[in-house]
Amino acid sequence: MNAAADRTVLVAGSANLDFVVRAPHVPGPGETVLGRGMTTHPGGKGANQAVASARAGGAQTRMLVALGNDAYAATLQASLDAANVKLDIVRVADQATGTAFICVADTAENAITVAPGANEALRPEDLPALDGVSHLLLQLETPIETVRAYAQKARASGVTVVLNAAPARALPDELLAAVDILIVNEGELATLSGIDGRVGDALARIRVPCVIVTLGARGSCARENGHFFLQPAFRVQPIDTTGAGDTFCGALVASLSRGAALPTALRFASAAAAIASTRLGAQSSIPTRDEVEQFLYSRDPAAQGRDESRELAAYCGLA
Repeated sequence: MNAAADRTVLVAGSANLDFVVRAPHVPGPGETVLGRGMTTHPGGKGANQAVASARAGGAQTRMLVALGNDAYAATLQASLDAANVKLDIVRVADQATGTAFICVADTAENAITVAPGANEALRPEDLPALDGVSHLLLQLETPIETVRAYAQKARASGVTVVLNAAPARALPDELLAAVDILIVNEGELATLSGIDGRVGDALARIRVPCVIVTLGARGSCARENGHFFLQPAFRVQPIDTTGAGDTFCGALVASLSRGAALPTALRFASAAAAIASTRLGAQSSIPTRDEVEQFLYSRDPAAQGRDESRELAAYCGLA
């Protein structure tokens, strides 16, 4: 394996142009809500995570992405270039670049509808050479057969395979068998484990060496080879949680690629996600590595408190 400084994170996944409307609350079925203006931001789970790996994590980062021949593609490519993400682009002539339509409520919660477009064109044969790649980061906004093929090829090449299993869906056993680190939110964890309750029990049910669940304002919990690790959330005033989970994923993998132990990587990723939630947009909200390190420097690890750790342990069923 290359020295930590030479390791590259490869992200293979989606890129979308996000159309964002702020509103008092997310509309329910059949409900119309008057919003307050509309903005566009570069997004997509794969692209967000690649930017987080490069910008927040400071890792050498590449991205395999499919884009159309339209103005949206140029906007997304410019954002990735600005974050120093090296690109392997599959150009799709007959499909539009992916888009997402996001309603952000005053509570900072959001509802998202994605039109995949060119993202659906990624094929197994598009995976580039894995020389120098330490971690492959995948999501589920591209075809599941392609995700499985990438994971299996990377595992066979000795690359650490990280899957953010979002959006939630059942996964084939062949895919899970090729995953080293699985990252999910609470709903996705319930879908994969079949347990809608105690987080610790659900984590133990999934046969992946390392499983990490993000728990929003509570923090995160990880199970690695039978050992559990808890990371309470940092207290901030969120204004938009769009992209916070992707920031967590990208920052976590970047930290691991530098050789950090899992608890250290969890803390770093939690800080990056906390900062992102205090800003608007997906990629536009992602902090730099210096900002994350300054944030951590200003937060005494003991200041998160034993009470918060006990509360998180109790919530996860690990008290």
